[in-house]
Amino acid sequence: MVENNLIDFNMIEYPVVKNYKAKKKNLINLDQLEKAILTHHASTKLSVYESGAEEIFSKFGEVEFVHQAIQQELFPNGSAPFHGPKAGDEDFTFIDLFAGIGGFRMAMQNLNGRCIFSSEYDKYAQETYFANYGEVPFGDITSDLIKSYIPKHFDVICGGFPCQPFSIAGVSKKISLGRLHGFDDVKQGNLFFQLADIIAKHRPNAFFLENVKNLVSHDKGNTFKVIKETLLNLNYSFDHKVIDGKNFVPQHRERTIMVGFNKEFYGDDIKFDFSLLSIPEEKQRVDSILQPNPDPKFTLSDKLWNYLQEYAKKHKEKGNGFGFGLIKPDGVTRTISARYYKDGSEILIPQEEKNPRRLTPNECAALQGYPMYPINTKNKAQSFIIPVSDTQAYKQFGNSVVMPLIQAVGKELVLKLSQLKKVHAESII
Repeated sequence: MVENNLIDFNMIEYPVVKNYKAKKKNLINLDQLEKAILTHHASTKLSVYESGAEEIFSKFGEVEFVHQAIQQELFPNGSAPFHGPKAGDEDFTFIDLFAGIGGFRMAMQNLNGRCIFSSEYDKYAQETYFANYGEVPFGDITSDLIKSYIPKHFDVICGGFPCQPFSIAGVSKKISLGRLHGFDDVKQGNLFFQLADIIAKHRPNAFFLENVKNLVSHDKGNTFKVIKETLLNLNYSFDHKVIDGKNFVPQHRERTIMVGFNKEFYGDDIKFDFSLLSIPEEKQRVDSILQPNPDPKFTLSDKLWNYLQEYAKKHKEKGNGFGFGLIKPDGVTRTISARYYKDGSEILIPQEEKNPRRLTPNECAALQGYPMYPINTKNKAQSFIIPVSDTQAYKQFGNSVVMPLIQAVGKELVLKLSQLKKVHAESII
């Protein structure tokens, strides 16, 4: 512990000290890694972050009121809206890899899980994650330095590892450009093996993974075979199912969900039953997430609308399937993608006596199941924050998981894990 009564990093809590103005605020300039270390320590109080936090505070030892200055630098707008349970109050712990904007985190926190490590490479997604969870994710998970901050023990490893190398749209685009895809895409495709290495080293009780539907059929099934065999060889069970998000939100979004448990602790006879998932009975309708009187900027220009109609006509004449998606109010949308910011063609909302419009970013949040005031929550304090540009927001929601789907699977995973832990505990008495 640093011997300086001005440097007690345990003083960093939520919410921040109000109305504090650091006299030497210009000396408090934290980089991304420092913010990740400090916010992870603030939210977890785990020893793995302690020495790093001490070192950062020591760096600013000459700054008056260093606690308040760093607090103001980290949390200028006060506490983030979505905090999980405090240490000791959780039912399980998890880490959040390839975290994006935190769909896994929100789902697992809703089930009383405590996140003790998060990682996300994209700086704009980091910004959104921080705004909502009060924690800056660590960056490049291929870095040994970053991986050294992963706590030794945790219950569940969560991750939606990059899907572009395996998605139908991603593969088609890369083939047309002569680029590598799947595991041949070294930059993204091989990130799965980073995840597998972390599982091998830390031996969590369970894994919970998500990817595109096409993962199962990519490269004639060889990609999925490698993933499954890798996890089985690590002595984990393996169950998967392709689930459509339209059962939980008004969006057709099929995703491959993979769940497995550590057979070293729980034995070989483990089966995760996806049929036990709680599926909402109410039919999902897109008009449930539409806002009245959206900003005119979301309406397509005459030029863009004419282009999309002509483009669709040409493809139809050639027998191709491309076409823009005009959505019926009582129906569900197509799958929103990271390219939605370009023209919005996959999901267009009809308007009377106007060109159709894109979804707003707030509507995209609700479409993926995030709480967004006043669309699908009446609690303004528990509304998802979008701190980035519309372009970045569209990319982020296009890359996101369907949060309620993840929560439904997570609920059964946590229940199964609790049952397995109980049986394991009884077996060693």
